[in-house]
Amino acid sequence: MKNVIITGASRGIGFDLVKVFSYNNYNIIVLSRNISPTIGIKNVKSFSTDLSSPKSIKKSIDFINSEFESVDILINNAGMLVNKPFSETTFNDFKEVFSVNVFGVAELIRLIIPKLNSNSHIINITSIGGLANTSKFSGLSAYSSSKGALNILTEMLAEEFKETSIKINALALGAVQTKMLDEAFPGYKAPITSVEVSKFIYDFAISGYKFFNGKTIPVSTSNP
Repeated sequence: MKNVIITGASRGIGFDLVKVFSYNNYNIIVLSRNISPTIGIKNVKSFSTDLSSPKSIKKSIDFINSEFESVDILINNAGMLVNKPFSETTFNDFKEVFSVNVFGVAELIRLIIPKLNSNSHIINITSIGGLANTSKFSGLSAYSSSKGALNILTEMLAEEFKETSIKINALALGAVQTKMLDEAFPGYKAPITSVEVSKFIYDFAISGYKFFNGKTIPVSTSNP
């Protein structure tokens, strides 16, 4: 049984990912602020983690070290979204969003590298809004720019680890019907459900990733 770590799995895409990996008999560690929804799912061990806190991330690494000899797949799914006009978006809003969406991801990867093996790979879940020349949602200046930073981080890490066989890619998702989307844009109906996207991510994590490294792959039905 392979070992998988999934962040941000208390609801939406992350929670559906946990279920599909569990169904397919993977060992899973969930890192999420709210772990209660994942407790009791087969092959799942959960650890409450705040990705904006280096101390919390370090504690999660200690937990991972106690449970897994190595990590086969890391899926950085956790994300924070602030929906405000740019003129009302504060320095602290940007700081909080980047702390979860970029800084926390970078720190988790940095500390988990020693646990990766020659067949391991990392998937960063980003956003189509973080890509240049794509459709944008007004009010997401902090969120989309943080996802753009994560896309570049993905490329940089692939370059730094190109001498190993570890692969690092990003999946830039379009609008997906989740509670986070409902909260940010009440009444908006996305064309894809979190269950559908989680199955796509699972398939990519199992086989699709083998054909890519350092790539940000758009996963969206919108054009551009």
